Amino acid sequence: MMKGRVHSIETMGLLDGPGIRTIFFLQGCPLRCSYCHNPDTQQLAGGTEMMPSEVVQTAKRYLPYYRRSGGGITFSGGEPLLQGAFLLETLKLLKAEGIHTALDTSGFGHEMFFDEILELVDVVILDIKHFDRDEHRKLTGVKMKGRNPFLSRLAAYDGKIWIRHVMVPGLTDSKRSMDHLYQSIQFLAKKIEKIEILPYHKMGVEKYEALQMAYPLENVAEMDHEQAYVYQEMLREKLIRDQRRKVLTPAV
Repeated sequence: MMKGRVHSIETMGLLDGPGIRTIFFLQGCPLRCSYCHNPDTQQLAGGTEMMPSEVVQTAKRYLPYYRRSGGGITFSGGEPLLQGAFLLETLKLLKAEGIHTALDTSGFGHEMFFDEILELVDVVILDIKHFDRDEHRKLTGVKMKGRNPFLSRLAAYDGKIWIRHVMVPGLTDSKRSMDHLYQSIQFLAKKIEKIEILPYHKMGVEKYEALQMAYPLENVAEMDHEQAYVYQEMLREKLIRDQRRKVLTPAV
């Protein structure tokens, strides 16, 4: 029987999708982001084994909260698409129960499952790491083109999209960077419901120390929240204008 690996579960979550949600953080991630605040999720071998039916059983405990708030289940990570088969089977069961689903992803995973997964997911929370090929590889350790198959599928996606980007001082805290981010997601404008520019912080540094890992951005200051909000609104206004125009083709 199929099992997946779950790093942790957060109940009564309010940030990762609409309404009150239960968030399943799946184990494993192909990226090694310099600012990763959950380095303990990176290895696929960790976590606790769960069957799709066990995920659904956990979710159903909170059905009254989902129904009152418009909430549901969010799969995050790590990178949930790395466990594509397990994710797909779990989504099928959740859909049969009428439970709203969201996928928090950077778009890297097993392409063979993308189409079916997107047919079952109500909201995609797309985490854009960087928008320059060289800088993306420096920041994450992988080539940016690895997300292209998933971005291409989003062009035909029928659900809502939230865009997230962690803004790091000295890396993406500029109008030029926001212009590049805008260009990379412009073709999705009519589907984008929410934009979040998340200020870089150092809340996960203690985990690196506990794991005896070097923290790559040790000398980088935290991002100013007010300035990040200014850039967020700049990007949001551009996309609102585009929502009134013809959707462009993917820039991938």
